[in-house]
Amino acid sequence: MTEYEIIRLGHQGDGIAEGPLFVPLTLPGDVVTGAVDGARLTDVRINTPSEHRVKPVCRHFKSCGGCSLQHAHADFVADWKVQVVQAALAAQGLECEFRPIHTSPARSRRRAVISARRTKKGATAGFHMRASDTITEIPDCQLLHPKLMSALDVAQALALVGVSRKGELSITATLTAHGLDLSVMGGKPLDGPFLAQLAQECERHGLARLCWDGEVIATRLPPTQGFGRAQVTPPPGAFLQATQDGEAALLAAVREIVVDADRIADLFAGCGTFALPLAEEAMVHAIEGERSMMMALDAGWRQAQGLKTVTTETRDLFRNPVMAQDLRFDAVVIDPPRAGAAAQVAELAQSDVSTIAFVSCNPVTFARDAAMLCAAGYTLNWVQVVDQFRWSTHVELVASFTRKQRQNVAAPLTLG
Repeated sequence: MTEYEIIRLGHQGDGIAEGPLFVPLTLPGDVVTGAVDGARLTDVRINTPSEHRVKPVCRHFKSCGGCSLQHAHADFVADWKVQVVQAALAAQGLECEFRPIHTSPARSRRRAVISARRTKKGATAGFHMRASDTITEIPDCQLLHPKLMSALDVAQALALVGVSRKGELSITATLTAHGLDLSVMGGKPLDGPFLAQLAQECERHGLARLCWDGEVIATRLPPTQGFGRAQVTPPPGAFLQATQDGEAALLAAVREIVVDADRIADLFAGCGTFALPLAEEAMVHAIEGERSMMMALDAGWRQAQGLKTVTTETRDLFRNPVMAQDLRFDAVVIDPPRAGAAAQVAELAQSDVSTIAFVSCNPVTFARDAAMLCAAGYTLNWVQVVDQFRWSTHVELVASFTRKQRQNVAAPLTLG
């Protein structure tokens, strides 16, 4: 049988041999055999293991699809994630200083999407197996925060009362200051008796909040998140950084970039991850496309003590980016979704903003947007990679951009 040597790791975490052939759960340096099935190798056997290979820390790794790189040494994963960003920038003709990667610890995920179904004997909850709709139970998960693990039992209980045998619940579980916040999708329709039953489940399991297909069923305690001095109650299912440790690392890098700014615009601000902590030192104008998030941010700011002025604006930055002439700030923080922010970055590139803190969860779209900024005269100073999705192929980063102030700067925008 033909042997294949794995020469590199693909962006989805599969090893790649000459061909290319994609080989799941392999690493550069592995020598393997298997059956060729199109562009993939199946029934893989590792004849010579890679020097980067280690024993997975979780007993569920082989069956669970929640992690993809537990078989790789932590140092290898860290180097690989940095190299992914470097390669994306190089493809755009860019390079810069890279700071050491920051990796969140095991068992620190405070947010996860759990799948749950009814079975003949009861219910099951966990993560899907790789490339399968089969759910794997994960009682010894090494990814989730210990306090988030109780969501698995709640998910099973909700499956028993809230979904048919052919259906499946998708449950976004978030750890908050006052317990679990669950947002459930895919369940049976609501009616009077079912509403009462769900409210009882919320009380029985001590949930902070329970939402069903976008409707709040019960709120026992405010499902708050702390952003600096502010306490914010995000709308159901709202975006939140995956770990507190990762959020702190991203925030520290952003603070360093905008340290001298008195007036800051926070684009794609969410519920205030950056805007509210930055308001301890500067006036902030926060812009986000979801009105419910802006309302949550504003309420958090109004209830906090010792913060400078924070103003909010609900705006679709993809269809209606802030024009260059209106970006009259000392610094801009931008944290777009995976698609990046081509339209908004095009306006930033033509603005007089001297400092940009760019947060990204997609190296490819980040590199595209960075090339646009650099072509317009910005300097990409450094990149900090943050790995808060441990043992996955997901990569996040913060980047510092600056340029000398251009002439004929417009009058400052007054916040408030």
